[in-house]
Formats: sequence, C-alpha cells, structure tokens
Amino acid sequence: MSEGTMQLRAQRDQRDPQAKRAKRLTRVLVGAAAVPVMLVAAGCSSDSGSEDGKDKAAEESAASRSASPSPTVQAAAFRKLPEPCSVVTKKTLEDLVPKGDSGKEGASNDTASRASCSWDSLDDNGVKGSQFRWLSVSMLRFESDVTRGAGDKLAGDYYQKQLKDVQSAEGAKSLKTTPVSGTGDEASLVRYDLKKKEGTFKQQTVVARVENVVVTVDFNGAGLAGDKTPDADDLAKDAQKAAKEAVAAVTKANGTTGGGTSSGKPAPSESSSESSSEAPSKSPSKSSSKAPAKDS
Repeated sequence: MSEGTMQLRAQRDQRDPQAKRAKRLTRVLVGAAAVPVMLVAAGCSSDSGSEDGKDKAAEESAASRSASPSPTVQAAAFRKLPEPCSVVTKKTLEDLVPKGDSGKEGASNDTASRASCSWDSLDDNGVKGSQFRWLSVSMLRFESDVTRGAGDKLAGDYYQKQLKDVQSAEGAKSLKTTPVSGTGDEASLVRYDLKKKEGTFKQQTVVARVENVVVTVDFNGAGLAGDKTPDADDLAKDAQKAAKEAVAAVTKANGTTGGGTSSGKPAPSESSSESSSEAPSKSPSKSSSKAPAKDS
C-alpha cells in the first residue's frame, strides 16, 4: 500500500468518529424537540377534559332544576255546597217566615261553588195591618289555587269584603256591627234600619266563614199598613239562628258535623293546583231590604 493511500484512509478514520458524534447529537436534538410537542399535546388533551367537565356539570345542574317539585297549596277543606233551600230547618222557617211558601232557589251555573235560596212572608192582620218578613241565605265556596292561595284564605278575604259591602248599604240608619260566636270560624252581625214608603224595615245580616265557604244570611221585617214595627233584637236572634244552621249544613254536606268552629279537615297537599272559584264583583245576596210588591 502506498503512502498516499494510507494517509487518505487515516483521514477517513479521523472523520468517521466526528460524523458519528454529529449523527448522535442530531438524534438527541430531535428527541429533545419532540418532548415539548408531546407536552403541548398532553396540555390540549387536559384542557379538553376540563371543558367536558364544565359541560357535564351544567347539564347536571339543569337536570336538577327541572326535577325540582312544582309549587303546592293546601287543598280546600270543603268541596261542595248543600242544597240551598234545605240549609234552614223547617221549624226555623216556620218561626222566621210563618206565612212563607217554599224557598226560591237562586240561579247559578255552578251550584258546587255558589248557591242561594230566599223566602218571604206576609202575615195579614186585617185592619191592624200586616207583618212582612224576608229571609235569604247565600253561600260561596272557594277552591285552593297555587297562584291565588289556599281556599280558606281566599274565603277569609271575601268575608272581609262582604262585611264592608253590607256595612255600606245605601240608606242605612243606626248601623251597628257585632261579632257572632259559635258560628263557623268567624262571623259578624250587621244591623240597621231602612225607611221606605211601606214602613221601617229592620235589617239583620250575618256574614260567616267556615273553612273555604262564606255564608251570608239576610233577614228583615217590617210592620205594614199601620202594624207595629218588629223588635230588632228578636230579628237579630232569628238571623243568627238561621246562620248557625246554614253553617252546620255546609259542614254536614262535606262529611263533618257541628255549627260552631269548623271541624272540617283539609285534604293532604296536592302537587297540582285546583280550579279556583272567582269571587263575584258584588255580594251574592243583596243586603238591601226586600219590600213586598204591594201593601195590604
């Protein structure tokens, strides 16, 4: 082997280790560059999982809200009204309207929510004149409603309104209001005089509430054609007696008894609302005295 050839081979041997080191360095650098790429990829994967978690939490929250129970209200205690012309006993009717015919039932498109009946009597005493009496019983029942409230509360609000309407009767003289005990959950007697061309009428009105029902009893009397004016205290006692019987009839019609503080127990709470009975714009029975068609 010539000297030139040996020199070239030695030079190649010297370059080869440098080439090998360069190749190894290149591989290390490439590997090092790949690490951040993997970290970035891992970071992206982690962020994606976090977003998925937020979406899942939001969905669970929405599901929880949708599963929340709907508003409830205590069901009304009384679900029906008695036959209006039978709420006062026959004996009481004989005492209050002795010459009266059978009761006249008022018109109603929903007798389970509102009902009324009236009686009138004209006891002719010949030349001494005559005694006139008029009795009316009306009932209004309220249903519970989730937007308006429980039936007994609605009835309580109407009781107050009805009482104010009676107290503001046009032409009332010597008006007096007193509480009445032993008749439903709350009751009041409003009494006053009304002077008409036929005579002086002694008006007695009892407004009572028992649970979710309001009962209004109107009773008035007058001495006509020269007969004496009836005693207002006696009429007041009669009106209260009729009111107590009417309240007892309401509780009895719904499976309970008693005419004092109500014994009806409301049914368990319901998740859905019941239909509500709207209070009329005016009192279901007029508080003004009814006069006979003509004098005798």
